[in-house]
Amino acid sequence: MKVFKFGGASVKDAGSVRNMSNIIRQHLSSPLVVVVSAMDKMTNAFEAILATTMSGDDSSAQIEAVKAFHKNIIKDLGLQTNPDLNEDLDQIYEQLIHGLNSYSSTFGYDFVYDQTVSLAEVISTKIVAAHLNQSEVPCTWVDARKVVKTNDDHRQALVDWGATQAMIKSQVNPLLAKGPVITQGFIGSNAKYNTTTLGREGSDFSAAIFATSLKAKAITIWKDVPGILNADPKKFNSTVLYPKLPYKEVAEMTYYGASVIHPKTIKPLAQNGIPLYVKSFQEPSAEGTSIEECVVPNLHPAIILKEKQTVMSFKISDFSFINEGHILSIFENIKRLNLTINLMQNSAISFTICMDDNPLKREQLQTALSDLFSIYYNEGLSLITVKNYNQATIEELMKNREIIIEQRSRNNFQVVFR
Repeated sequence: MKVFKFGGASVKDAGSVRNMSNIIRQHLSSPLVVVVSAMDKMTNAFEAILATTMSGDDSSAQIEAVKAFHKNIIKDLGLQTNPDLNEDLDQIYEQLIHGLNSYSSTFGYDFVYDQTVSLAEVISTKIVAAHLNQSEVPCTWVDARKVVKTNDDHRQALVDWGATQAMIKSQVNPLLAKGPVITQGFIGSNAKYNTTTLGREGSDFSAAIFATSLKAKAITIWKDVPGILNADPKKFNSTVLYPKLPYKEVAEMTYYGASVIHPKTIKPLAQNGIPLYVKSFQEPSAEGTSIEECVVPNLHPAIILKEKQTVMSFKISDFSFINEGHILSIFENIKRLNLTINLMQNSAISFTICMDDNPLKREQLQTALSDLFSIYYNEGLSLITVKNYNQATIEELMKNREIIIEQRSRNNFQVVFR
């Protein structure tokens, strides 16, 4: 069996949904699980609804706009008279409004986020499943919240692999003989059956969860790019397509911020030897990129840009040297605040980190460490990491940059600039 994952751009309108169904139709010779994200920009729209509600303002106009967006797609697909779909969506919107009204004044943001924003995925998959069944591609809709089990860490839930694999094997595997199974990415539930989410853009990881649980032959992620490129084509010119990449190389690329694959996706696939293909839903017959256990000599340099970065420097004010105790204090507070260091550097009297911009947590970090250090910071910076760099690539990237930090190792080059 195989697992397919389609992101929001691949179901952004009726034409895209039809294109997705055509791709599925061409692969019906193998049992298939199809993981589908929220429709284009709908996760952002649901986040905006939540933010408005929790600020005490009226979000009804935003909810109506979301309904209208989905209603237009339903109409264009000829599904407006489907009674089951209409009933399902009415119930989902009732859940959304109930969650916003009942939880927002009682529970924290992360809990309410998971109960409400997650519904964008549910709506998307309901529409996709209804279209497939109407198009004579019999499929079964499965609620991922019932089979992907997690802990209680809302918005960054950790998967309970034992429970999840048991549930997917018992609940999903028997359905595969009937046709494709349509389910959601990004979402699961804890032991109390409260909805949890796996982290923003977590649908790739969901696909890996289903693939490893069902011992899939392969997983294919369908995107609006021809495969994995050596740089973001929206930010850099003359990008190069990688035909094949090792698991380790892709894992490191995601660690440094490459957004083409969710960072948690690779590990379970590598551990189970399941190849991952990244292909274009616009050109489904093209080869794309295969990720598997392999050796690829002379890889083209990979350029990874992370914007909205903050550099913080912790300096000893009495001119004594930075020691392990000082660094331990910094790391303990970084861990406590759930921050991630993208780059770090130390000198005799200072320790410097680069992390994603987060003014609130930056202020909390400053407050916690102000007795030990003089603390300085710069916001709104950018970080470029070049894997497998060469001098020509570095020289091109360094042109006209105001450099804040520069580092290089045997394989990697990093620079923070304004």
